[in-house]
Amino acid sequence: MSYDSHMSAAGPHRLLFVCTANICRSPMGEALARAYAIERQWLAEARSCGVSALPDNEAARRSVRAMAEVGVDISAHRSQPVTAELVAWASHILVMEIRHSSSLHERFPGCDGKVMMLGNFGGVMEIEDPYGAWFMPRYRTCRDELQRCVTSFMDRLPARPITTDRPIIQDSE
Repeated sequence: MSYDSHMSAAGPHRLLFVCTANICRSPMGEALARAYAIERQWLAEARSCGVSALPDNEAARRSVRAMAEVGVDISAHRSQPVTAELVAWASHILVMEIRHSSSLHERFPGCDGKVMMLGNFGGVMEIEDPYGAWFMPRYRTCRDELQRCVTSFMDRLPARPITTDRPIIQDSE
C-alpha cells in the first residue's frame, strides 16, 4: 500500500500519536499537531493512545504544565489504549519508540506503511519518556523535541487547506 493511498484527496490528515501510557508524549504530540494545523489552516485530525495505556487516566501533571507554558491546554486529556479502530482510522501512526512500532506491528498486521518513528523527523531515533522525572526541564525538553518533530513531519505532508465550508480541525469523536 502506498503512502498516499491511506487518505482521500479531499479528506483531512488523520494523525495517531502512540506512546506507552498515553499520559505524556502522545497527548503532547496530539495537541501540538492540532495547534499546528490551526496555525497552518489545514484540515487535520489528531488522536493519541498508548500500547500499554489504561483507560481514562489524566495527563501527567508536568506534561500539562509544560504544554501550558506554550499556550496549549491538555488538562482535559484522558488516556486510551490502542485499538484496531484507531489504527484503521489513522492515515499516519507516529510512535515514540521502536518498541511501540514493534507492538503495533505484532498486534495489527494491517498497519504496515502507516507506522513511522516520529523522532526521525526531528533528527533523533526515539523520543524519551519524561515520566517519573522530578523536575520540569525533562518535560520541557520532551515538549520541544515533540514540537520540532511534529512540525517537521507535518511540513512534509501534502497541504490540506481549509475551505469556508469545513472546520480547521474536525471533531474526531
